[in-house]
Amino acid sequence: MSGTRYVSGLQLARLLGDVPRERPLYAGLARAVRGLVQDGRLALRTRLPAERDLASALGVSRTTVTAAYDRLRAEGYVESRQGAGSWTTLPADGSTALPRPGAGPGPGLGASGGVVARYGMAHAPDSGAGFIDLGCAAPTVPSIFHQAVQNAVAALPRHYGGPGYEPAGLGELREVIADGYAARGVPTHADQIIVTNGAQHALAMLAEMFLTPGDGVLVERPTYPNALDALRRRGARLVPVGVGAGWDLELLGQAMRQAAVRLGYLIPDFQNPTGHLMGDADRAALVAAARSADALLVVDETFAGLALDPGAPEPVPVAAHDRDGRVISIGSVSKLAWGGLRIGWIRASAPVARRITLARESMDMASPVLDQMIVRELLLRAGELRAERVAALAASRDALVEALHERLPDWTFQVPAGGMSLWVSVGGPVAARFAEVAARRGVRVVAGPVFGADGVLEDRLRLPFVLPPATLREAVERLALAREDLRDAPPVRPVQVLV
Repeated sequence: MSGTRYVSGLQLARLLGDVPRERPLYAGLARAVRGLVQDGRLALRTRLPAERDLASALGVSRTTVTAAYDRLRAEGYVESRQGAGSWTTLPADGSTALPRPGAGPGPGLGASGGVVARYGMAHAPDSGAGFIDLGCAAPTVPSIFHQAVQNAVAALPRHYGGPGYEPAGLGELREVIADGYAARGVPTHADQIIVTNGAQHALAMLAEMFLTPGDGVLVERPTYPNALDALRRRGARLVPVGVGAGWDLELLGQAMRQAAVRLGYLIPDFQNPTGHLMGDADRAALVAAARSADALLVVDETFAGLALDPGAPEPVPVAAHDRDGRVISIGSVSKLAWGGLRIGWIRASAPVARRITLARESMDMASPVLDQMIVRELLLRAGELRAERVAALAASRDALVEALHERLPDWTFQVPAGGMSLWVSVGGPVAARFAEVAARRGVRVVAGPVFGADGVLEDRLRLPFVLPPATLREAVERLALAREDLRDAPPVRPVQVLV
């Protein structure tokens, strides 16, 4: 069990919060621990505290904890070995609807994308013009887009005399991006910016540069699925830390040290998919934890600036707390402007930025000049652009929240102060089956396990609110019908897991 993560009795007690005081008491405790495993707040292969320690931390008898551990073992959520202790796991009978990490595909789940299709990430067959896609959190173009394109095309001839590619990006765009960081409280020079083909490209380049196969990478659970794929392709050893209820910086720092991570990938600004916003104190603690673990931090700021409520906090970028160049920020215009503009950026210390620029030349040379110029035009009007985007998102979010409260009142979620999606609990481990049923009702949704590095989050759905309010209300009507379909469906035999 070397390398297994562990939690102390006090830490687990803090995660558990108020344990349900049902009778028998051990049943409530077992259910609470099981919930932590299922929603990802307690990582798999985490060694649990000794029964005596947890009993002391919770103020219950040791017999209660022993009985709770016994029930969890019987359910398949805890394994024990004499002399080694007990640690978290998932049932081996396939009842979680997802194979264990590293296992082969189960029956009906082919090796080439079957799991992706099952969990709602593959595009469902179009059931007609009325099909509603809630699988993608990407908005349409803003009203100023056409004018920005016209201005960029008119200015394009001034670049005809050059080679047409600059590995670091156009200087005029890098200056505008640097000015944006300075306005947010992080003095930045243009030579600290590298323009990329989107934030996903930025992460892939950084993984190629700073990771070797087997390196530990701390990731949030849940998190952006394409980021997990990029890290897996590099051979990273993923170390998930649950953020379902927000970031626990003590546990996050402990995970960094215990797993000897090389890099951490986090989304502190209206986190995708939960919508959580990390406060200034936690941002400072995050950098301190990375320094203590001697790890780099890659901070995804794709949703930065998308606060929807007037009173939402505006914390400074994580890079503002950096003193030794270990924070690397990535961003893009895909959420603020349009996903079709594949332009993003990396902000790093000047020496690191030069290393990235040199490495980039052997990968894809540079980003398209015209796209960069369009983005520059848009960012020069960032205030106007943001106001339009925020107004539309706020109206859609409020419509989605109202419709869910009316038609699916037993679904629970926290209304985020920004971002583009709700992270919804559907009340049980049925998300994958629900996604399949919803598609037959003409709505594509993505089930929770897609957003995790292992087989948990089966009680969750991500519901973006980028579509118009009327479309979202219709989507919820269909989801309510799909929920009834699922209730009326015969029980599904658990998928057999191949190990």
